[in-house]
Amino acid sequence: MTSTTSLFSPVEADLRLLSENLKQLVGNRHPILSAAAEHLFGAGGKRLRPAIVLLISRATMLEQDITSRHRRLAEITEMIHTASLVHDDVVDESSVRRGVPTVHSLFGNRIAVLAGDFLFAQSSWYLANLDNLEVVKLLSEVIMDLAAGEIQQGLNRFDASLSIEAYLQKSYYKTASLIANSAKSAGILSDVSSEMAQNLYYYGRHLGLAFQIVDDILDFTGSTDVLGKPSLSDLRSGNLTAPTLFALKEKPFLEVLIDREFSQEGDLEQALQLINEAKGIERARELATQNARTAVEYLADLPSSESRQALINMADYVLSRLY
Repeated sequence: MTSTTSLFSPVEADLRLLSENLKQLVGNRHPILSAAAEHLFGAGGKRLRPAIVLLISRATMLEQDITSRHRRLAEITEMIHTASLVHDDVVDESSVRRGVPTVHSLFGNRIAVLAGDFLFAQSSWYLANLDNLEVVKLLSEVIMDLAAGEIQQGLNRFDASLSIEAYLQKSYYKTASLIANSAKSAGILSDVSSEMAQNLYYYGRHLGLAFQIVDDILDFTGSTDVLGKPSLSDLRSGNLTAPTLFALKEKPFLEVLIDREFSQEGDLEQALQLINEAKGIERARELATQNARTAVEYLADLPSSESRQALINMADYVLSRLY
């Protein structure tokens, strides 16, 4: 399995600088925000999203160094992602994230919601200061998508009629939109052609979908230690993901268990057994693999470089989390 350390080696120094900058950018306004920033940006997250921004920045700026605007875009991307996690944890009532207590479990819901709001607001302010209207539009749309995805997920709880298409749309809103639009934005800041910028968008879109599908599979197959949160939490809360939706086509009784919201003893275990028997997890793996491979195809016109190779390896890394 590829480690993120070796994967991110072309931007390792950039990521170290990013982590320090984030703590200062967020934490210098108030002691609580400072504590929350230290907690959030020191919690050992993978930094996948800013790493993609920095790798694309380097892959499209081969003749010169990346600019301060590329670096700020990477910081904005991580701020937006972190703000969404803080809000998600409040909505999901999660006490643990990345193996450490969530902001709301440490500081309470009120502070967590306001800290998330502050991060969104601050990211918007820094975004405006990039002075690039196209990038502002792309990342403003991401913030709307994140909210739309969370609302969609809330409305579709325990809905056994949910289609794979609707699931993928929600997954785009919640995960892939940020990766896709920040990837495109990095290209725009490098003055790439509109065709190349669109290819970078599709790379991010398909990589983001693969990442989310893998995350959803790990909810069934991963341990609490690996996930940083309790396993089967999605299924238990009625968030029906690819493995369940594929299994529903073959195992009608699964719908009965979902409709009664796993209220009877042994319902959850029986649902898991039916999903395994129906090869729901296997089919979800195939969907993730298909998206990861499609993502790589969109890098074909990017000039050869260490950073481009890291972007290709990223697709393998996303899939390797399953094994």
